Amino acid sequence: MTDAVVLAALLGVVGGIVLSAVLLLARRYARGAGGLGSEAEEATYRALHQASLAAPYLRGGLDTPDVARAAKHLRAVLGSRAVVLVVGDVIVARDGQTEGLDAAARRIAAQVTETGKRRIFPRADGGDGLEAVGAPIRVDGRVSGVLVAFAAPVRAALVRAAGEVADWCAAQATLGELDASRAALAEAELRSLRAQISPHFIYNALTAIASFISTDPPRARELVLEFADFTRYSFRRQGEFTTLAEELRSIHSYLELEHARFGGRLSVTLRISPETLATVIPFLSVQPLVENAVRHGLEPGEGGGTILIASEDAATHTEITVEDDGAGMDPDELHALLTSAADGRNVGLRNVDTRLRQLYGAEGGLVVETAPGAGTLVRMRIPKSQPHHLTREEA
Repeated sequence: MTDAVVLAALLGVVGGIVLSAVLLLARRYARGAGGLGSEAEEATYRALHQASLAAPYLRGGLDTPDVARAAKHLRAVLGSRAVVLVVGDVIVARDGQTEGLDAAARRIAAQVTETGKRRIFPRADGGDGLEAVGAPIRVDGRVSGVLVAFAAPVRAALVRAAGEVADWCAAQATLGELDASRAALAEAELRSLRAQISPHFIYNALTAIASFISTDPPRARELVLEFADFTRYSFRRQGEFTTLAEELRSIHSYLELEHARFGGRLSVTLRISPETLATVIPFLSVQPLVENAVRHGLEPGEGGGTILIASEDAATHTEITVEDDGAGMDPDELHALLTSAADGRNVGLRNVDTRLRQLYGAEGGLVVETAPGAGTLVRMRIPKSQPHHLTREEA
């Protein structure tokens, strides 16, 4: 064999080794770039993914039919042979090889509920050598349910994981209760707004209508129809959301009735961008601002005044403003009124601000600019995209 042939063979071997190394590095790089990294990181992702799938079924509470659909995801997180959720003495969810384990799960749940502590059970009766760990699910300081995980054997990691998953289930159930409380609070605030409308405005509206019955019957009939439209909208029972166009129609009826009372002392200007009319807004969110401008801004003065209602497209939001040139007030006093539920004044303004913050976060509340003798401007910013908020027609 010549030296040239030997050299060529050696170069071929070295080239093959280098190519193999390059391919191996490229494969590892591709896995690192496209995958989730180490096995531990992938396991963490899978556990978080299963937890996110289980969360919606736990938000309604542990005693609802939906909770049964969470069991398979909880078992996937724990990696156990079987999982059973028990509320009282009722099995509300199960997944895995649970045949013959119901009686054992109930006994385990009863003991865990009695002690309020996580417990390990060496062998479950009828469980073919399975051991179990039971962990309490505490909601509002009491044991609302018990998570029972079966395995052969139950290792320390499963014991710790069962406790953590039970605490996580309790957190989801608590969040669900908070959501329900928030919805109930929003409904209570709507009722408060409706109650606020009835005593003051209805009396004044009917008095204004009565004043036209003998002097101008056609005008009285028009006002009766406006009053009917206003009350029909304000006291409707369906839908927590509406469109800006619908709210403005109700505001028109309200202002027609106030015009009958104030006469030429009340002037109203509208600057509404047409593209904002379809914006979905919380029901009774703009109307109380207009009523507040009339009652607290213009009514105290003898000369009346002007109200400007405006809306404009602001990229991702619709900006709505209600401005009056009335009495205004001290900003510190206004802040105290908005933050004090005990004060009976500016209830509408305070309720609208609270509802907006609940819906759109701390930055979503009203912005108010005012000073004594300088009028008041109230601004709200409503997101254009609200996929979970439907009007009465869409619901």
